[in-house]
Amino acid sequence: MTSPSPSADHGSIRLHVQAALAEGASVLLEEAQSRYLGTVMRRTVGDRLRLFNGRDGEWQARIVTLGKRGALAEAEALLRPQAAGPDHWLLLSIIKREALEWAVEKATELGVAEIHPVITVRSQPARPNPERLRAIAIEAAEQCERLTVPAIHPPRPLEAALRDWPAGRPLIAAIERGEAAPPGPQAGSAALLIGPEGGFDRMELDAMRRLPFLVPASLGPRILRAETAAIVGLALLQRPSTS
Repeated sequence: MTSPSPSADHGSIRLHVQAALAEGASVLLEEAQSRYLGTVMRRTVGDRLRLFNGRDGEWQARIVTLGKRGALAEAEALLRPQAAGPDHWLLLSIIKREALEWAVEKATELGVAEIHPVITVRSQPARPNPERLRAIAIEAAEQCERLTVPAIHPPRPLEAALRDWPAGRPLIAAIERGEAAPPGPQAGSAALLIGPEGGFDRMELDAMRRLPFLVPASLGPRILRAETAAIVGLALLQRPSTS
């Protein structure tokens, strides 16, 4: 199979699908995707689009059928092979719904592999909807041209997340008003922990400082909103190493 020229017109629309992708594969699109293609984007049978599933790379496809209840596309040619992104996790204390959704969108754009909402002493009482957060992550992945969608985990207490922490993955914890250094670049597996508005409780801080895998870090002299801190921290983890 010959890969198309990068300059060719493969269609500006990218959709995430669950089906396997290969040359000639028929891919059934969901009703919402069909409605988006036909009603919002005014596409029709024969038009091109791009499909990805997080496993098989990105494929040029062509719309074969398009109706109100669904659509069928056929994968034609591989545009980009699957490639591994940064193996970074985000642990974010539950904050207000709008702020949490914004953080999920931006963390997806930054390539985070997994998002873990955690419950801390000062977390917001509301509980996020993992399905809605996944929908936000999918839309962000489609827009930013990444090849994967981050895993969105159900909320769990911070204590439980730390108790079951996987060996070999450093956890960089953003500590307000601390004297720690900024987080360094992380080329391998790593995770970032961001607390709630108002910061971590004193007992939480004392417990975290006893953990051998936890690395305290500072995000600068100013107190950042939780969603801002998440994006700043992820960007610092991904910056190129100068060593």
